[in-house]
Amino acid sequence: MITLPGFPMTRWPHWSHWQRHHPAAARRLSLFFATGLREGFEEMRLNPFGVKLIGPLPPERLRIFRRVIYPLVGWVSRQKHFHPNREVDRVVYIPLKSLLEPAHYACYRVQYDARIRRKLNRASQDFPCFRYEAGAESEVLWGATFRIVMTFLEIAFGFRPPPPDTLPVISGKLRGGYLGGRGDSGK
Repeated sequence: MITLPGFPMTRWPHWSHWQRHHPAAARRLSLFFATGLREGFEEMRLNPFGVKLIGPLPPERLRIFRRVIYPLVGWVSRQKHFHPNREVDRVVYIPLKSLLEPAHYACYRVQYDARIRRKLNRASQDFPCFRYEAGAESEVLWGATFRIVMTFLEIAFGFRPPPPDTLPVISGKLRGGYLGGRGDSGK
C-alpha cells in the first residue's frame, strides 16, 4: 500500500533512486512517512493527499524520554485549517521569514515543579528558543521542536541562530504533566 500509485511517497522525485540504491532505507522512510501521514490525519485532520514529501531530516533524540523522533519535511497544499484532537495542544502558525530573524531568538529559562526537580535533580535549566509574537499571542519553540526546526533551517537556508550566551533570557515553568505526555509547559 505504501508504494501504490497515487500514494504521496511515489510522487517524491527521489523515490525511485532510494528504492534502487538504498532499498532498506527506502522501506524505513516509507514507513515513517506513512506513519506521519496517518498521525497527521488522526491528530489534525491533515489531508494526506495534499502533502508532498520534501525529504527526511536527521533523527532527533529526546533528552528527557528515551525516544527518537524521525522528522520529515513536507509541503502541505490546499489546506489552510486544521482540526486538532485531544493529543494536540495547539497548531502554531509561524511565517518562515520570522524564523530567519535573529531578533526572535532567546534563552528560555525553564523552572521545574517539584516532581520534575526530583527526577532531573535541578530546579531550572536554560534552553535556546525561538519566540514569536503575533498580536496578543506569544509562542515559544524550544526543546526537540526547536532543535528539529533549527536543523531544517540550517540545511535549507544555512541559517544558525545567534550564540546562546548573547540572547535575552525569558522565563517559563514546566509542570509535572509534561512528563506524563500531557504537554503542559505552563507558559
